[in-house]
Amino acid sequence: MHTRTVFFVSDGTGITAETFGNAILAQFELKPRHVRLPFIDSVDKAHQTVRQINHTAEIEGKKPIVFTTLVNMEVLRVIQEGCKGMLLDMFGTFVHPLEEELGIKSHHRVGRFSDVSRSKEYTDRIEAINFSLAHDDGQSNRDLAGADVILVGVSRSGKTPTSLYLAMQYGMKAANYPLIPEDFDRRQLPPALEPHRKKIFGLTIQPERLSEIRNERRPNSRYADLVNCRHEVAEAEAMMRRAGIRWLSTTTKSIEEIATTILQEIRPERLVY
Repeated sequence: MHTRTVFFVSDGTGITAETFGNAILAQFELKPRHVRLPFIDSVDKAHQTVRQINHTAEIEGKKPIVFTTLVNMEVLRVIQEGCKGMLLDMFGTFVHPLEEELGIKSHHRVGRFSDVSRSKEYTDRIEAINFSLAHDDGQSNRDLAGADVILVGVSRSGKTPTSLYLAMQYGMKAANYPLIPEDFDRRQLPPALEPHRKKIFGLTIQPERLSEIRNERRPNSRYADLVNCRHEVAEAEAMMRRAGIRWLSTTTKSIEEIATTILQEIRPERLVY
């Protein structure tokens, strides 16, 4: 059973409110019920939001926790004046003091991309996603020179989700290649990758965890057999050491932690984030 309801209220997608709110809530032993309320961009929607929050407060007998990233001051005022929850206005907490310190007004822009048709950052991000999809799992060798990073590792070591996260979150063009038995027999990286060795980053994983993951996909197969997983991981790590490739184990790391480590190591100059 949840112990408290948490609302994430935004006049945009609500991603900022939810990301920041969850980071704060993670500091507490709490299992809240999450209610996402994006696109609250009118006074009428604000009144509906207040009614929903207050109704929850009456039913549960506890103040809901309300994280907001509302830019429209008229909408925010309705929430502030009528809400019976514990209100945490993140823009008010950070934007207004910065306005005073910098001596300039913020854009009061809704969302990360106020007009995607004019946003180069957004366009670059879409291009990066398309690039990563086209270069997933070694599908294509074309334009590897345009990659920001090339991830290598055994199958199911986390290459695809990390590639897509880097593309979606940072606009990073990430290709990924599986290391397969033929590569181990040659004791060399795939030939197509050799000219781009400086861009390569390796992912590895504990064989026991790899076996668990592969068994979910192909139960009781040689592919998922623990002995085979141990062999592949050992060969892949030996290859990365010989090639002088930077690498890390994904066994206990989140996608966010993996991506952050890669960014620290690779540091693509064209990226500003």
